[in-house]
Amino acid sequence: MSDRFYSYQVANGHGLPHDPFKAIIAPRPIGWIASKSLNGVANLAPYSFFNAFNNAPPIIGFASVGYKDSVKNIEETGEFCWSMATQPLAEAMNNTSKPVAEDVSEFELAGLEQGAPHQVNVPFVAASPVSMECKLTQIVQLTDTAQQPLDTWVVFGQVVAVHIAHSHLKDGAFQLVEAQPIMRAGGPGDYFSISAENGFFMGRPT
Repeated sequence: MSDRFYSYQVANGHGLPHDPFKAIIAPRPIGWIASKSLNGVANLAPYSFFNAFNNAPPIIGFASVGYKDSVKNIEETGEFCWSMATQPLAEAMNNTSKPVAEDVSEFELAGLEQGAPHQVNVPFVAASPVSMECKLTQIVQLTDTAQQPLDTWVVFGQVVAVHIAHSHLKDGAFQLVEAQPIMRAGGPGDYFSISAENGFFMGRPT
């Protein structure tokens, strides 16, 4: 073992009091995903494995550890919405992570108004400063190096409509810091926000 690094082989365990993986891959944007069951129940759940994966067309995706209601609904309907989780909405977002029966709407559970979509039949979080309507492109079940299937499902969707609060647009540019997005970090319940003081500009080399 190097004097500089604490190294371990994953198959043998990390040997630390807490698994460092999620703390290292952090902070992670939150996929606050809305879907709707075939019975018309609006589901809403946060996923910390979320990001953007393509620009034109815009494609976002999230991973669900376990075949949860969100994955099932999206596979059956082909649609979902993403809403930005923000500091003012943090408690409501956390409430939507409660394990509840399939016929319970997390929108009602968290006291959240449903935004009216334009291109899909799934509501978004009306109070969120940004939401995106998506059409399903792929659902991928992950495998390990032995090609054994894992109980983790990655859902990709093409963005077909975007809703941005006018209050967070200035000269046509979205004001990310003002929107106060929150991101998941390591630990049992650690989150981070961003501030203008911590930002910096770095041009792409030519």
